[in-house]
Amino acid sequence: MTKLKAGDEIRIIAPSRSLAIIKGEQRRIAEERLSKMGFAVTFGENSFHHDEFFSNSIKDRIADLHEAFKDPNVKGIISAAGGYNANQLLGYLDFDLIRSNPKVFCGYGDTTALSLAIYKKTGMITYSGPDFSSFGMKSYFDYTVKHFSKAIMSQEEFELEPSGMWNNESWILEDEQREMHENPGYNAMCAGEGEGVIIAGSLSGINSLQGTEYMPSLSNSILFLEENEEMHPPAFDRGLQSLLQHHGSSGLKGLVIGRFQKESGMTDYALHKIIESKKELQRLPVISNANFGHVHPFATIPIGARCSMRINNNAAIKISSH
Repeated sequence: MTKLKAGDEIRIIAPSRSLAIIKGEQRRIAEERLSKMGFAVTFGENSFHHDEFFSNSIKDRIADLHEAFKDPNVKGIISAAGGYNANQLLGYLDFDLIRSNPKVFCGYGDTTALSLAIYKKTGMITYSGPDFSSFGMKSYFDYTVKHFSKAIMSQEEFELEPSGMWNNESWILEDEQREMHENPGYNAMCAGEGEGVIIAGSLSGINSLQGTEYMPSLSNSILFLEENEEMHPPAFDRGLQSLLQHHGSSGLKGLVIGRFQKESGMTDYALHKIIESKKELQRLPVISNANFGHVHPFATIPIGARCSMRINNNAAIKISSH
C-alpha cells in the first residue's frame, strides 16, 4: 500500500468542481495546514479554471489527473472539492498509466466514482477522506488530521474511534457559524461480527457505477456508506435497496453508515426502519453515526484495505494497513 511521508509532494486537482469555489482565506489555511504536516503542495494547471457550472472541461480535468500520476515527484493526489460530474471522466482514464504509477489518491463525495473505479481497474488502494477544501477549516480539525495521518502515513492497524464532538454545517461556513454537538458514539443497529475488504464512498457515487465496468465487487466486503444533505430518508432507502440488489452483494460482511447531516431529515428511528426492511442485511453487523463523510470531523477510509467490525455490548471497527 502506497503511503505518504513528510517531504512528499501532494498535487491538488479538481475532478469535479473547480478550485475557484474555495475562497482565498480557506485556500490559504488548507495549504498552510498541509505544509505544516510536512507536505509540499502544488496545484493542477487547470484546477482554477471553471465553466458556467463551476466545473471544467473533461479534457482539462483528465489532463491534470494524468499529469499528477505521470509526475514522479508527486506522491499524493487530493481532490479540490466534491460536485456532481466526476463520473464523466471514467471513460477517459488511462488505467495503465495509473497502475504503473501508484500514488495516494484521496477525496470524498463525488470523488467516490473515481476512487472506486481506480481501485477496481488497477487494484490500487484509494482513500475516502478529506478534500483540499476540508483542510481549510479553521478549527475542530484535530480528529480529521489524526485519522488522515493514521490511514495515509502509517503502516499500523488503527481503530476507527468516535470523535468527542461533531458539527453538521457545510465546509463553506465560517467557524463562528458552526454549532458543535457532543458525540454519543456509534449507533449499534445490528449485532454481530464481520471481516472483509473495504468498499467506501457516497451511496449516490457508488450507485452511479452500477451496471458499468467500473463497479467493484461487494462480495466479502465491509461497506462504508455516507451521503450529503440532499439524500432524504426515502431516497436513501431506495438507493440502499438498489445497491443491495446488485450482484455480489450477497457476500457482504458488514455495513458502516456515516452520520447524516440534519438537512437530510434522517433520524435514528427512520434509519432503523430502513435497515430492518432489508433482508439482505439480516445477521450482518450494522453501525451508524460513524465519523465518515459529510459531517465534520471525519476519518479517512482506505478503499481496498482489510477491515474487521464487532458489535455486541459495544462497537469496534479496526482497519488494517493492507
